[in-house]
Amino acid sequence: MSRPDVVVTGLGATTPLGGDVASTWDAMVAGRSGVAPLTQDWAAQLPVRIAAQMKVDPAGVIERVKMRRLDRSEAAALIAAHQAWTDAGLAGVEVDGERLSVVVGSGIGGAVTLLNQDDILEASGPRKVSPHTVPMLMPNGPAAWVGLELGAKAGVHAPTSACATGAEAIAWALDILRAGRADIAVAGGTEAVIHALPIAGFAAMRAMSTRNDDPEGASRPFDKGRDGFVLGEGSGVVVLETAEHARARGARVYARLAGAAMTSDGYDIVQPDPEGHGTLRAMRAALRDADVSASDVRHVNAHATSTPVGDIAEIAALRRARVENAVVTSTKSMTGHLLGAAGAIESIATILAIHHSVVPPTINLEDPDEALDLDVAAVKARYLDIPAALNDSFGFGGHNAVLVFTKP
Repeated sequence: MSRPDVVVTGLGATTPLGGDVASTWDAMVAGRSGVAPLTQDWAAQLPVRIAAQMKVDPAGVIERVKMRRLDRSEAAALIAAHQAWTDAGLAGVEVDGERLSVVVGSGIGGAVTLLNQDDILEASGPRKVSPHTVPMLMPNGPAAWVGLELGAKAGVHAPTSACATGAEAIAWALDILRAGRADIAVAGGTEAVIHALPIAGFAAMRAMSTRNDDPEGASRPFDKGRDGFVLGEGSGVVVLETAEHARARGARVYARLAGAAMTSDGYDIVQPDPEGHGTLRAMRAALRDADVSASDVRHVNAHATSTPVGDIAEIAALRRARVENAVVTSTKSMTGHLLGAAGAIESIATILAIHHSVVPPTINLEDPDEALDLDVAAVKARYLDIPAALNDSFGFGGHNAVLVFTKP
């Protein structure tokens, strides 16, 4: 039996670059950074005092009473999901909930809620702890809230695969639609853990940039001077449909989600395989799944987080995947690293690159690493026709997810 084609009909995001997809995309193409100094009192004690916070505070979008019930990651997911739903032309439309699925993941979940409520417990006792604490800290909370508000009854899922989460959620949604378990799937990732403890933990691993005096220049994938990632926050969500369902309702189509693959390194809990074997297997498997040849790939949105080891491993994998016709970029140079939301937001960037025939730049790439022998869109956007593109996402634990998007 032939598999149904799956297409992208809606996009939603709230990021360090803007409170919606349009403002985020405009900033990406223009090469603007969303990284800034942290002004919270708790930041003064930290070795890392920069981050990429959401440009638009969710508390200014969601009503106060409702916001009290939501972790910041849940609020971001709801904002992005409603944007995507509206963008797909589904707001106010009667949809069969039994044919609607949701897959929205978070790498860390409601960690900030947990930390804040623990502070309240210690300072004021158990009676002051919020009754909403548990659903606010649940990793499946964002998916559950999106499913509730959209009326999804064909399954609500919440993958957690560290920094591969957002892309893996989209891959899961592809499988659901191909299997005929739904006609529409809302998929993506969310993260909001800009807080002293997560930053201190990542800093203790020496995984984060300490360019506190140059926040906009701190995230510099592929550059010799890179010294770690910059923590970001936000959410990205896409609406996927079977092509038949989208065609029947006359939906606008941005791109086709042609294939996906997930592998694992089996190497280390935090370090990637330095030879990129697991990532290479994911790239090759995704291309096979999409029935797309490596030579047809004209763009890669790389995972490249600006870490010394990770960027090199991905370069090695891309070289061996033989995508030599592709223009590579890392939008993390502008957004920072949004952990579980990264793969979803970068999928949106990949989709729009295809749709608008433009690759956003990798900013801060001033002195390329000697190992970099790929065609990278450095500093300025690159305009070209893109029939097919890859989005790479990798995470702690050795999780690898690669998505293939093509023109519809």
